[in-house]
Amino acid sequence: QVQLVESGGGSVEAGGSLRLSCAASGNIYSNYCLAWFRQAPGKEREGVAILYYGSGGTYYADSVKGRFTISRDSAKNTLYLQMNSLKPEDTAMYYCATGPYHYAYMWMPGSYAYWGQGTQVTVSS
Repeated sequence: QVQLVESGGGSVEAGGSLRLSCAASGNIYSNYCLAWFRQAPGKEREGVAILYYGSGGTYYADSVKGRFTISRDSAKNTLYLQMNSLKPEDTAMYYCATGPYHYAYMWMPGSYAYWGQGTQVTVSS
């Protein structure tokens, strides 16, 4: 079993920054990936950034490339999402998730077995 707890959400003005954290407990294996997803009201949950636990390789959605950075602190068992140059369209509930890595399916929420409870990010114009 894996437990994930997000923190760091809040309200900022456009152009501002936030750093989300996801504290993990339990067994995360080297063939797992760690991901950030987001879901805005009335929209489907979408992948934002993914980190492959084994190699540390990272992947980003086109909408956040160059603005968001996913990283991990293995000693603290914590995943981060640094979000810069925030835009109103980034407003959403942000979730971290983990599960076995499958390149073909890693952007699909259904591929992830474990989810946190979410943290709200609101960006005002």
